Amino acid sequence: MAIPAQLERNLKLPVICAPMFIVSNPDLVIAQCRSGVVGSFPALNARPMEMLDDWLLRIKRELAADPQAAPFAVNQIIHPSNARLEHDMALCVKHEVPLVITSLSAPTAIVPQVHAYGGLVFHDVISVRHAQKAIEAGVDGLILVCAGAGGHAGTLSPFALVGEIRKFWDGPIALSGAIASGSSILAAQAMGADFAYIGTRFIATREANAVAAYKQALIDAAAGDIVYTPYFTGVHGNYLKQSIVAAGLDPANLPARDKSAMDFGAAAADSNGAKAWRDIWGAGQGVGAIDEILPATDVVARLQDEYRSAKAALCSTRF
Repeated sequence: MAIPAQLERNLKLPVICAPMFIVSNPDLVIAQCRSGVVGSFPALNARPMEMLDDWLLRIKRELAADPQAAPFAVNQIIHPSNARLEHDMALCVKHEVPLVITSLSAPTAIVPQVHAYGGLVFHDVISVRHAQKAIEAGVDGLILVCAGAGGHAGTLSPFALVGEIRKFWDGPIALSGAIASGSSILAAQAMGADFAYIGTRFIATREANAVAAYKQALIDAAAGDIVYTPYFTGVHGNYLKQSIVAAGLDPANLPARDKSAMDFGAAAADSNGAKAWRDIWGAGQGVGAIDEILPATDVVARLQDEYRSAKAALCSTRF
């Protein structure tokens, strides 16, 4: 196991910040990278699509001016409803994005484009089967989206999934699933991951593109307030119960919905007019660790202090 040299530069913590639909923006990405962790955003967040070029120019310019900044990443959704994929990938190639994070389908066509300029591709997986397909496509790293992760997440325990994938993959692994503290980052490494993959904790930051009520709801919530359902997009995901109730829905009685409901061009509204991500707020089970809204820089500094304390405490134990 080793962190690729392209990503290790200026890292203060082994953390990749998850790209969050609507929430992640250049302000957040730049703050994350300047703090010493890999910042990221979904290409689809730049709307209209012509704005993506401006976002990439700004992020590259501001990070280039800071010799201590960590690299950044862009997330590409490989799905038939994403009509922008070819356009957005062309811009990632043009700007030589250091890390491209791919989701849903195996990135067979994307890997060669990124490798041609020396970039890396990490792919989201929720099972061994998905991991094997991603490896066959030539990815450089795997992102294990385990139980408790915010947004679209799997159901497997990280203990199980990391262990099974490490039997056949010795490349980089980023682990996702309720990681919101420095001790959780250390635990991810102890299980065999190279990075912790953190999303929800960065929604409750000043830079995040989330309404104040969303950020406050994260502070007020606990793990038991997270609802796992396919109702809003056709794929199972974790959402804040408070936002579901506010939309006039019963979290305990949400109908089933299949993958045909998924549309990354424009998220479909339910019969009450509530839209996933805009009105129904994604969140992971690590919400209990969030107690205030801070600048992203302060969040990373706190994670770093917690990580060091956890590491020292562990090393001081007898066993």
